[in-house]
Amino acid sequence: MPVKISKKSEVHPGVQIGNNVTIDAYSVIDDEVIIDDNTWIGSNVRIFGGVRIGNGCRIFPGAVISAIPQDLKFRGEKSFVELGSNTTIRECVTINRGTASKGKTVVGSHCLVMAYSHVAHDVIIGDNCVLTNAVQIAGEVEVDDWVVIGGGSMVHQFCKIGKHAFISAMTPVLSDIPPYIKAVGVGMPAKYQGINFIGLKRRGFSKPEIDNIHDIYRILYQESMNTSQAIDYIEDKFEQSDEKTAIISFVKNSQRGIVNKMAMNVTKA
Repeated sequence: MPVKISKKSEVHPGVQIGNNVTIDAYSVIDDEVIIDDNTWIGSNVRIFGGVRIGNGCRIFPGAVISAIPQDLKFRGEKSFVELGSNTTIRECVTINRGTASKGKTVVGSHCLVMAYSHVAHDVIIGDNCVLTNAVQIAGEVEVDDWVVIGGGSMVHQFCKIGKHAFISAMTPVLSDIPPYIKAVGVGMPAKYQGINFIGLKRRGFSKPEIDNIHDIYRILYQESMNTSQAIDYIEDKFEQSDEKTAIISFVKNSQRGIVNKMAMNVTKA
């Protein structure tokens, strides 16, 4: 299939362009960029050097990819941005390239990054994730597969978000979000508010698998145990499963600590 590059765009001759790629007017693309097949780049997109764009991506007007990090420790080192296949970057999204810390910023395949979101240096985002409008992700955050982050939410640097987690809109994330849960804040730091039942059902988890996840988190968040005691209990009492392994591994390896549970409102008579 032919490549369609507007005469009003500026594309460095060293850019590697696959088949069936369209680049609309007024976009500027530097050297050391690779664009795989079937990708559309809208008007007024700015792509700096050091980018690999996967097959079937769509990048909407006003997006800026691979600008230098907003990090005072950055010293001009060579670094990169990688976009997986079939990922959509909407209007005015900014994705900064990596630093010496990890060397690259990654957004996985089949992701949707909605308008005005920011992905900072050295962030790693897995596959099938959704960042809704105006999500702000600070440097060196790790987001596992199938995560949904609600509009206007902010994620503190170095936080980790486990797979299949759901974060409500307008939520500051200051601690790690374990896999499979819902985290809610709405202007306050994110808290645990149960497991992501709807998301898990949509993704084909069986009722026994969902019940098992729910039971594990009941021990972690509702029984009168500290986190270490709860993990010991879960390891001893629960049968082996992929979900159990994922939860225990995440909690044990959390550097910032996992989110607390949401306090129950108590009304005095």
